[in-house]
Amino acid sequence: MIREFGAGVRLLLRGFGLWRTRPGLMALGLIPAVVAFLLLAAALVPLLISLGGIAEWITPFAAGWTEPWRGVVRGAVGIVVFIAALALAASVFSALALTIGDPFYGRIWRAVESDLGGEQPVDGGGFWNALGEGVRLVLLGLLIAILVLVVGLIPIVGGVLGAVGGVIFTGRLLARELTGRAFDARDLTPLDRAALFAGSRVRVLGFGVATQLCFLIPLGAVVAMPAAVAGSTMLARTMLDRSGRTQNPPPPPVGATPTPLLPPPPGAGAPPAGPV
Repeated sequence: MIREFGAGVRLLLRGFGLWRTRPGLMALGLIPAVVAFLLLAAALVPLLISLGGIAEWITPFAAGWTEPWRGVVRGAVGIVVFIAALALAASVFSALALTIGDPFYGRIWRAVESDLGGEQPVDGGGFWNALGEGVRLVLLGLLIAILVLVVGLIPIVGGVLGAVGGVIFTGRLLARELTGRAFDARDLTPLDRAALFAGSRVRVLGFGVATQLCFLIPLGAVVAMPAAVAGSTMLARTMLDRSGRTQNPPPPPVGATPTPLLPPPPGAGAPPAGPV
């Protein structure tokens, strides 16, 4: 299980490796990520400023309490609210970035698919498909945020359980959504996708948790988003290969020169014959 979890984390690290081998291509992915980050920051900053008032509204029962207990309870509630907001923010950020940057991330996806070899899918969806997936991602992210908020209000252990649960559930959701382009391009049904995820649950979780933790770092989401798109493409291919749905050769490292699939013709590369 630990090995599978680590394999998922390494796929994200391989995605970051494209910053070394394909810097120009990855830099294109920064454009929609920056736009999504700025839009999200415009909502999160006012929320952060208003946390005190929100905590007071949620805890009217503590109005008559003496200090420091009133401050401790309301401070803890404010932290839980912000954790829930971050869980939702990761989903909203991904939805915005994938929708705005569909042409940019489509190029990253195609480059990774080409580097991995094998049969190349023609299309990975489009703007309207990305928009629909984005709406779905936001709605599911909202449900996770509500769950994190409810769990976080449990006395003593709620804050820790809410934070850990938020990372796990949001990470798993991100992994499922980021692999959508590769699966859409192969016209996989929901049942097909469910079977693939069932066979690689821990690997998917490792990739998703690593991605979510990167998103929680200030400005980490901007840099990590192109790498997450690349890594999720590799994740999808490993899931397909393990299920036997592809007949591809073992994928070479991304950025490496692909090995020719056909042997050279007889005499190729031999030195020219001298005069008889």
